[in-house]
Amino acid sequence: MRHGALPLLAIAAALMTGCHPAMTTQSTKIQPPPETLAVPLRFAKHSFGAYCYNATGCHVIYDNFDHTGSGSERDPEVVSGPPPAGDYQANLDASYLGIDNFPAPAEVRWKSLDGIPHEAKVDMAAIFKNQLIWHKVPKADMADFFRGPVAGEPGIILVVNDRTIDVYMKMLVPTRTEQIPGNKYSSARDDLFLVWTRTY
Repeated sequence: MRHGALPLLAIAAALMTGCHPAMTTQSTKIQPPPETLAVPLRFAKHSFGAYCYNATGCHVIYDNFDHTGSGSERDPEVVSGPPPAGDYQANLDASYLGIDNFPAPAEVRWKSLDGIPHEAKVDMAAIFKNQLIWHKVPKADMADFFRGPVAGEPGIILVVNDRTIDVYMKMLVPTRTEQIPGNKYSSARDDLFLVWTRTY
């Protein structure tokens, strides 16, 4: 009896461990482009946006504000569908403006597609500890668009997709040349950069 019970206990322990919502893989910190390091621009404020895909009851609370509002006490099981087809990342935006660097970590709660609940804290102060604006504009092509110690207010965007959280940065940087030849209104870049990712 005792020998037969041990394997069952081991299996039960393994199942409980595998389903624990706190289990994560190691997060990935991505290096900025060479242009970012060659022409360092720093920020003291930022805007923020959050998106949820392939998730249920998804909430992203940052700077004391729920940026998704997916679900409520009455209907906590609101489902966020898959992301739009195509290059949906190009339309990601950060519309919550004027956040001083940095509030407490973003608190994220959601259920992945398999129904497992997750909770995470995403620390923007740690991810952006050097307060660098990520960009891909060479110094020779960068217009003089700021004065003072900081360059402006980039957007930080958090995306939940099933079991993965991605953090992006986006910043409009004026350029001396047209990015679309012949289009006089294209003298700027607003590249979107994946800065950090973790799968839970």
